[in-house]
Amino acid sequence: MPFNLADCFEAVADAVPERTAVVCGDRRVTYAELEARANRCAHALGAQDIGLDAHVGCYLHNCVEYLELLLGCWKARAAPINVNDRYVASEVEFLVDDADLVGLVWSASLAPEAQAIPDLTARVRIAWEAGGPEYEAALAAASPVRDFSPRSGDDHYVLYTGGTTGRPKGVVWRQDDIFFTAMGGGNPGGPPLTDPSELVPAMLRNPNQRLTPFLPPGDPGPGELIAMSLGPLAHASGQWLALGALLGGGTVVLYDAPTMDMGHVLDLVARERVGMLTMVGDATARPLLEHLRAHPQRPDTSSIRLLGSGGSILSGEVKDALLAELPSVAVVLEAIGSSESPSQAVAVVARDAPPSASLTFAPKDVTIVVDDDLVPIPRGSDQVGRLATRGRSPIGYYKDPERSARTFVAIDGERWTLPGDMATIDADGTVHLVGRGSLCINTGGEKVYPEEVEAALKAHPAVHDAVVVGIADPTWGQRVAAVIQTDAGADAPTLEELREHCRGLVAGYKAPRALRVVDDVRRNPAGKADYPWAASLF
Repeated sequence: MPFNLADCFEAVADAVPERTAVVCGDRRVTYAELEARANRCAHALGAQDIGLDAHVGCYLHNCVEYLELLLGCWKARAAPINVNDRYVASEVEFLVDDADLVGLVWSASLAPEAQAIPDLTARVRIAWEAGGPEYEAALAAASPVRDFSPRSGDDHYVLYTGGTTGRPKGVVWRQDDIFFTAMGGGNPGGPPLTDPSELVPAMLRNPNQRLTPFLPPGDPGPGELIAMSLGPLAHASGQWLALGALLGGGTVVLYDAPTMDMGHVLDLVARERVGMLTMVGDATARPLLEHLRAHPQRPDTSSIRLLGSGGSILSGEVKDALLAELPSVAVVLEAIGSSESPSQAVAVVARDAPPSASLTFAPKDVTIVVDDDLVPIPRGSDQVGRLATRGRSPIGYYKDPERSARTFVAIDGERWTLPGDMATIDADGTVHLVGRGSLCINTGGEKVYPEEVEAALKAHPAVHDAVVVGIADPTWGQRVAAVIQTDAGADAPTLEELREHCRGLVAGYKAPRALRVVDDVRRNPAGKADYPWAASLF
């Protein structure tokens, strides 16, 4: 029988109503309270005729309202759409149109960007500030009772991703499929559940179901699952950890500060006794490690049993160093994944294991490497190809059948997903990641498209031409770097001047962090930029 996310949450909420579901700052919300608020949210959406497959944008920082909006949408059979909280108004406007949003809900601090969208209230049915007067009035007028029509495992789960080329795109999943591929499937590490009625018994039998498969044999782990992600709910890694914990009866601790402060992270770990902490590769792991080394007299971190990472590469030496600094951690788990394929391969580093390797992942029987003709590359050949993963997969990209056909392909009569990672595969199936097959820049888990930043740069009055590339960075994985050619007679702008200019057009993380000024930007006869040449200048 198919699994529906709203149905699953309701079953868990009924089983453990008084258990703490979410902690955010000073707020502590039980499952019963979150369930009632989500019901009100669903009814408030229904009052605006927002129902099956309608899209509601979540332009929010981490907050309790984010989770109640996710659940409320699914209860109403609508699809919440994650909107990066670092987007500027023009980028949010693009998503309003591309995702066909019928509603947009934003955090108070993001109101200037949301309200700068032309004719917003004419384009969407609801335009609310989360926790603001209109939002709270709509929920107060709505019923907290669960009296919805039947739902389906075919109901949509949609996640907008930066992807590898062009503008952000919406990955559309069946809820039944995303439940198993990204949220643990109700019994991580064990036999997959076959019926929703098995969810609560499995949860009550093993309260640490997301930790137990990775702990040493016989180690029961802590008494309950308390999880926190250093990735926000607007990103796949943060959203999947939170939902996996909620659907397993655990407690989600939301990072609540406006900027990343590792001292605050450790305070939250100690205060809430966090057992599972997930990171966004080196972008958050290196600052965490540096803070730990600089503060030997730190809050009590002995509750942490599992460190996880996804969304960006985690260096081998960082994994080993974190294990040395955090003696309670039993294992560091890193996954190659994407919005299209949440777990293509994993690297599990246990305490006292040999030194870790970077970009090396354990074999999985659902993953192969294929050449440009989609022919599987023989194991042990050292040939670089594209990672392909079979099994449960998305329906496709929203409103983009051509891109869907390129990413979700048939190989020997079976459907495979090719998100764009390039790799080699050893004789034993070990995967060695090489990088992205496109020009996409991955900086701290954020995806940046060169063409978009180039357009912003060329809007500067002194810039004649520009090429943008990613260059290696020990913390962020990659930095955005720009090569520019100025107009004749114009003074070359400084890096800070260009960064300030770009911040008005694109999110701040897309602004260049390195600059080279040249007499002529090199392009081929067809006018395409020479990206290898540009990268060689740094």
